[in-house]
Amino acid sequence: MPDLRDHTTLRLGGPGREWVRATSEADLVAAVGEADAAGTPVLVLGGGSNLVVADEGFDGRVVQVATSGVRADTDACDVDTLAQCGGVVLTVAAGEDWDALVSYAVAQGWAGIEALSGIPGAVGATPIQNVGAYGQDVSQTIARVRTWDRVDRTQRTFAAADCGFGYRHSRFKAEPGRYLVLEVTFQLRQGDLADPVTYAELARHLGVEPGQRAPLTAVRDAVLALRSGKGMVLDPDDHDTWSAGSFFTNPFLTPAQAATLPDGAPRWEQADSTVKSSAAWLIEQAGFGKGYASAAAGERVSLSTKHTLALTNRGGATTEELLTLAREVRDGVESRFGVRLVNEPVTVGCAL
Repeated sequence: MPDLRDHTTLRLGGPGREWVRATSEADLVAAVGEADAAGTPVLVLGGGSNLVVADEGFDGRVVQVATSGVRADTDACDVDTLAQCGGVVLTVAAGEDWDALVSYAVAQGWAGIEALSGIPGAVGATPIQNVGAYGQDVSQTIARVRTWDRVDRTQRTFAAADCGFGYRHSRFKAEPGRYLVLEVTFQLRQGDLADPVTYAELARHLGVEPGQRAPLTAVRDAVLALRSGKGMVLDPDDHDTWSAGSFFTNPFLTPAQAATLPDGAPRWEQADSTVKSSAAWLIEQAGFGKGYASAAAGERVSLSTKHTLALTNRGGATTEELLTLAREVRDGVESRFGVRLVNEPVTVGCAL
């Protein structure tokens, strides 16, 4: 059986006991449904960009989502979400590559996902994590998500308002394993200009003021450049990209917790009265700088030399070595600031 290390961006993980590559929606539902009926554990594998898999592998059926298909309806109204007319309704199979979809949308002059360029993985994973970056997230453009409900054994389609989207969160993440994403429908705007640029770093790179617009292609190129500079665009020759992206999510604190942070700590007040801070800042200030390698974990894993939020496989590493480093960083931040960071990648057969 194939090793999961050959199908994850961390290049870690042992074999699956069974392996099915589903190229059609019917095959995908059947592969998962048969395993569920038999009581066989299932790992649904998309692009492998958000997974940390145990060295022992997965004692069950790995179902690789390889479905394909992109359908565009231009000058359409999406009545389910009362979205504006004059845009494009784009329905995409779960197995399609996310960045290829972004590239296609930009080339067609369809705006709304351009700041999400360079993010690895499959389309079907994007609503689960509510994937976001540089001021955009997919909840802003998703119209609906069609799924297979593994509990009720029926198809269910969720309008965006019913998806429970939040920061790196959704109803699909809240009920892990219940909903198998089959396809995602996006409502995009037609035009040569991107949505207003709200992310300060991206605005500076583009030479515009926050809130101004820039050409779609310029935004995509700028995001790819920024992500590449942080080791966040996959490159087989660059070990800084042998990661799961940002390993920890930014913490949301109570006002009392935020008040205990040192002067200069990032604080962004939220509408729900919580205060968002920066995981990268906390990690660095706790003594874990870019390229940090742990004596306990060994030299085969380290923080990225370009970005403190990425934990990387420097070649030949094991999952346990990576988790040892992750625990050291998490516990070090908690000891220094009283803030316990939460991992963003899904762990399979292992835990922090």
